Amino acid sequence: MTGQDAKAKMADAMAMDFRRDLEQDNLPEDEILARLEKSYSRIISSPVIIILCVDFSEMDDYPDARRAEAEKIMAVQSTANAGLQLLLAVHAEGLGCVWTCAPLFTPDTVRALFNLSTTWEPQAMFFIGYPAETPKLRERKSIQEISIFL
Repeated sequence: MTGQDAKAKMADAMAMDFRRDLEQDNLPEDEILARLEKSYSRIISSPVIIILCVDFSEMDDYPDARRAEAEKIMAVQSTANAGLQLLLAVHAEGLGCVWTCAPLFTPDTVRALFNLSTTWEPQAMFFIGYPAETPKLRERKSIQEISIFL
C-alpha cells in the first residue's frame, strides 16, 4: 500500500483497537496519546506498507488436535519465513524495512479494511523505504551461547 488515503484509513482504524488495548492496560492518557501518535506517524510516513497474512485455507486437515495445531504452527512459520525473505530482498535493494506485529492485535480490523477472507490471518506489517539513518549494531550473543552442538 502506498496511497496516503489508504494509510490514513488504516492508521485511524487500527488506532481505535490500540487505544482500547492501552486503556485496558490502565496507562495514563498522556502515554496513550504518545503511543497512538507514534503509531499513526509511522504508518502515515512510510512510503510503502505491506501486510503479511497466513492463509489457513491452504492447510491440511487433520482429525486430531495435536496434528491440527502442528499444521497451524507450520503455516505461521512459513509465513514468518516469507517475511524474512521480504526483509532480505528489501535490504538487497538498498532499502530499509521495519517489521511490526500490529496486525496480530487487530486482525478483524485489518480484514475489514482490505476485504480479506476470514481464512487470512494478518501476521505482520512492514514499513519500507529509504533509511534515514543506519542504526548502531547491537552486541549479539555468541553462537556458542545460543546453540547446542551435538
